[in-house]
Amino acid sequence: MARPILVFDSGIGGLSVLAEIRKLLPRQHYCYLFDNARLPYGELDEQVLVSGCVALISQLVARIDAAIVVVACNTASTVVLPALRSQLSIPVVGVVPAIKPAARISASKRIGLLATPGTVKRHYTHILISQFADDCHVELFGCSELVLMAEQKIESGQLDMQRLAELLAPVIAADIDVLVLGCTHFPMIRHELQQVLGPEVTLLDSGAAIAKRVASLLGQSHISNVVSDQQGQGEQPQLQAFYTKAEIGEGLQTALVDCGFSTIERIATTNE
Repeated sequence: MARPILVFDSGIGGLSVLAEIRKLLPRQHYCYLFDNARLPYGELDEQVLVSGCVALISQLVARIDAAIVVVACNTASTVVLPALRSQLSIPVVGVVPAIKPAARISASKRIGLLATPGTVKRHYTHILISQFADDCHVELFGCSELVLMAEQKIESGQLDMQRLAELLAPVIAADIDVLVLGCTHFPMIRHELQQVLGPEVTLLDSGAAIAKRVASLLGQSHISNVVSDQQGQGEQPQLQAFYTKAEIGEGLQTALVDCGFSTIERIATTNE
C-alpha cells in the first residue's frame, strides 16, 4: 500500500475533492486535515493564512509520511502554495477555479465566479480570467456566508433556502449561463444552488480535474474502480480525519464516520 494522500481544507469543503480522488484511486490511504478553528479562510489576513497553513500541513506531512498534498481550498491555493512547496519535498497540488472550461462551454459568453472574498480579490484569479476568459463577460461574487452554510448543512442536515436565495440574488440578476464554484465548500450544496439558480445555469467545479492531476503525479492514472475483490485483497484503505477546533459537533462526527473515516482526531496548532 502506498503512502497516504493528504487532503487539506479549512473545513468540510475538501471532502468534495477527496471524493473525486477516491473515485480514481480507491485503494489509497487518505488523511483529511481541516483547519476549522480558523474558518472561514476568506476573511483571514494573508500572512496569517500562509504561516498557519504551512506549519499545520508540514507537521502532519512529517507525522504520516504523506506521498502528496492536495490543498483543496481555493482561498489557500491562491496564496499558500509557493511557501508550502518550498518547505516540502513531495508534490503539492492546489485548486484552480474552473474559469477555462467555463469560458469554453458558455453559449452567452457571460459567466460567473462564486468564491470567497479572498479568492475573488486576489491577483491570481484575475490573471486566470484574462488568460482564459478574455472573450467573456465575467461577474465575480464573493461570499463567506455560503461556506458557513455548507458547514451547517453537514452538521445539521438543514439549509436555510430563503437565506440562500437572498445571497444568490446578484447571481440571478447577472444573467449568466455558467457559474464556477470557486470554493470547495460549494459543491457540498450544489443541489440547493441549482434549485435556486435554475437549470439554465451550469455549475462547474474543479474536483475531477484535481483528481486526474493527483493520479498523474503518483503515476497511477491507470487505476480505476474496476479492481476486483480478488485483486484488492490485502491491506484495506484507511481514512483518517484531523481537525483543529477544540471540538466538533455530533452531526459532523457522524457525517465523517458515514464517509468512511475510522480515525477522527484533533491536531494541535503551532500557537497552542
